[in-house]
Amino acid sequence: MSERFTVGLIVTNRHGVLNRIAGMYSKRGYNIDSLAVGETEDPRISRMTIVSTGDEYIRTQVVRQLNKLYDVKLAVLLDEDNSIAVEHLLIKIRTNGGGNGAITELLNDYGGKILEFGDHFIVADLTGKPEKIQEFIEKCVPLGIIELCRSGALALSTGNTNILSIKDYLPPEA
Repeated sequence: MSERFTVGLIVTNRHGVLNRIAGMYSKRGYNIDSLAVGETEDPRISRMTIVSTGDEYIRTQVVRQLNKLYDVKLAVLLDEDNSIAVEHLLIKIRTNGGGNGAITELLNDYGGKILEFGDHFIVADLTGKPEKIQEFIEKCVPLGIIELCRSGALALSTGNTNILSIKDYLPPEA
């Protein structure tokens, strides 16, 4: 049974790393549904979150293959019950000129905020679980979406444990 799964990675922050990781997925015919990457508190190390779809075999293979890549210091499967994931959405919605009550009410319901008012549009910002973001987008379709930009999922383990600590993977000081 295919399900969405999330992999968290600690990688060396240098050119070509993303290309090698994407190439591994491509070579094996796996799809990346969502990807987010950024520097950690140490600029030599980056953290990646990759969301894909697959069965138990694919999940296991993805993590095994990622851990074999040179610049991947650690790749782990983030269990849905022991992690939290959010996405970020910037969306430009058409205004009808007769008041923006419906858009404002929708944003308030979902905890979003308005970043910019234009003559015929509103730019809004929303952060939340991927399902919440998708639901919000679907409710905006009848209002008129001009454009949107959605981040990949960002995910962390819950509780006191840090399963992706960078301290064990810091390269020696130059």
